[in-house]
Amino acid sequence: YDDRGTAKSLGASFMDGTSKDFMEDASSAVDFLITHPRISKEKVSVCGHSEGAMLAVMLAARRNDLASIILLAGPGIKGDSLLLLQQKLIGESEGMTVKQLKQLNTFNRRLYLGMLQSKDIAACRLFVKNEFSKYAKKLSKKEINQYGSKEKFVEFSVNAYVTPWMLYFFAYDPTADLAKVSCKVLALNGEKDLQVPSKENLGAIERNVVNATGKNQYIYLPNLNHLFQETTTGKISEYGQLEQTISPVVLKLLNDWITAL
Repeated sequence: YDDRGTAKSLGASFMDGTSKDFMEDASSAVDFLITHPRISKEKVSVCGHSEGAMLAVMLAARRNDLASIILLAGPGIKGDSLLLLQQKLIGESEGMTVKQLKQLNTFNRRLYLGMLQSKDIAACRLFVKNEFSKYAKKLSKKEINQYGSKEKFVEFSVNAYVTPWMLYFFAYDPTADLAKVSCKVLALNGEKDLQVPSKENLGAIERNVVNATGKNQYIYLPNLNHLFQETTTGKISEYGQLEQTISPVVLKLLNDWITAL
């Protein structure tokens, strides 16, 4: 289906939506599927990748009519913690020094905390503007030139960070929703994923799903990146350079899971 506000799809603008809004859109799609005469309503599954996997968890926590959810590179930890971890791993892959990584982490922790504590969007924009105005003073002339000026860098940063989607994502902790999932769960995470690191997230998903189906699977896949391509580094810059679209191993796991429902 088209994203909200796109083509013939009604609703508010996609850019103003949050993950909760997108979950509700997906729920409407499930409502349609379970009433379709050619579809077995007891065999409907929701498969999502990255944020989509997060939406699948949110959806399964609110519905009891899903056969299963399939989580591809799904988050299992709170949004702000996930981004801090993601930025550290991506920074390391790009050659940042230990000192640079520490400085970045300190800045981002202060930024995220201040954003979460802001009483409204206006206060949040002002806080983020002040933080990035101070940060801009440390940038090199070459870095500033990429944006045109310090003012444009600050404006870009405020617009990128202060959105309904970002504020919701920072605050969302999947723990409670994972505990409410009653359907079967297949979770796949790649070893080389720098965006949703497998060790921390797959482990958190498995710990927090407490249903007793006995058929859940939590699979750690060696040498696969965030897009489930075979890789040795996991670097984001490689995504478009790797010939493989998705690992055949993943496709077989998905096929076997769906066929067995």
